[in-house]
Amino acid sequence: MLVKSRPSVSGMLLGVGRRSVDNFRDTMQIAKKRFAARPAKYPNIAWPVWGLVWVLLTASAFVRLDTPAGMLHGQWSPGFVHLADFFTQFGLGGWYLIPSALLLVAANLTDWRSLSRRSLMLVYNWTCLAFLVLSAAGLSGLAVNVLKYAIGRARPLYFDDFGVLALHPFAFDARFAGFPSGHATTMGAVFGVALLLFPRRWYIALAITACIASTRVFVGAHYPSDTVAGFGLGCAFALECGLVFARLGFIFRPMPSGLPVRKKTFRLIGAATVRT
Repeated sequence: MLVKSRPSVSGMLLGVGRRSVDNFRDTMQIAKKRFAARPAKYPNIAWPVWGLVWVLLTASAFVRLDTPAGMLHGQWSPGFVHLADFFTQFGLGGWYLIPSALLLVAANLTDWRSLSRRSLMLVYNWTCLAFLVLSAAGLSGLAVNVLKYAIGRARPLYFDDFGVLALHPFAFDARFAGFPSGHATTMGAVFGVALLLFPRRWYIALAITACIASTRVFVGAHYPSDTVAGFGLGCAFALECGLVFARLGFIFRPMPSGLPVRKKTFRLIGAATVRT
């Protein structure tokens, strides 16, 4: 009587490793082919106009709000500050980067060839979403960390000591890492992703993300202009990522003008059987 031998642990790990490498190589080949087949022609979006609006809003917040915010630091009611401190935690990048990274790792280890057509589309859509969130929040997070330490603006916690505009470039000190706000940048990226996916509900996404970003002012970590600058920066990164994804055919389809539009096949529940 023949007894089937169980695969060894090393053999299983080797198989998973090969699958991971193959999946990564296949993804890179798909992206490379699509980039080669689709020229870098992006819709005509008035980036200079939006950039000017962003700069003016940041400047207005600096002129009108930063000094009062610095003077009011420590005078908010404890209950309000406690509430703001609770909601400000949702501006941490880890809430969005870690689940997205874990989902991508799981997708990379999945045997895609064994999935049914419907399951394949579902996994594909979730993987694309995770990649979009990771790109938008991750790239904007890297940019804001470089900027805030290069600029070196003192936080409002030290308003009495340094004033509203004390700059210590490349001090690499958390006290001088106020502009732009990292939490607000993350919220701006989240808003940008939501704007692309649910353009008709943009006002809901804006209200939620802007409120979370504003909590950085009430906990004394940033001035209003820090949050406005960070929010705009994160949103811009998300929209740029959406344009690149549309060129690749991931999640969105490109438009002759304006932002890309979500594909009808992009569903996270009950995915369609049509392959993108």
